[in-house]
Amino acid sequence: MAQKLMICEVLQKTHSAKTKAEKIKILRDNNSQALRTLFIINFDGSVVPRVPLGEDVPYTPNEAPLGTEHTNLIVEAKKFYYFFKGGADNLPNMKVENMFIQMLEGLYKDDAVAFIKAVNKSLHKKYRITEAVVKEAFPEIRWGNRS
Repeated sequence: MAQKLMICEVLQKTHSAKTKAEKIKILRDNNSQALRTLFIINFDGSVVPRVPLGEDVPYTPNEAPLGTEHTNLIVEAKKFYYFFKGGADNLPNMKVENMFIQMLEGLYKDDAVAFIKAVNKSLHKKYRITEAVVKEAFPEIRWGNRS
């Protein structure tokens, strides 16, 4: 069995694909809850971040080589809800922001950048992956009414 690609690798591979059909196939072949959630965060306007917006996040990127990092988005996906309204609203904002920085610092650097871009609704500006491609690849996603 082949090693499962990291989210940043799936995004890059999809970005490099030439046709819509190729992009959809890559996304479906690498389908995961984390990948779908990243696209929901990016494209669903009802997902409202609790962390400050902007791509200039004050964290130290993890320079560990690919494959040796502490964690990845597939593992960390279960924590995403903390960073959005309706998730863990009882936690103080400062705690949520600290958790966000800690998660980013533990991620492989390209996964961290992808998550920051998704939170800022700009993932599709770095990777040529449109909302239409995502909707066709994952018709099971229900959009809206999330926060």
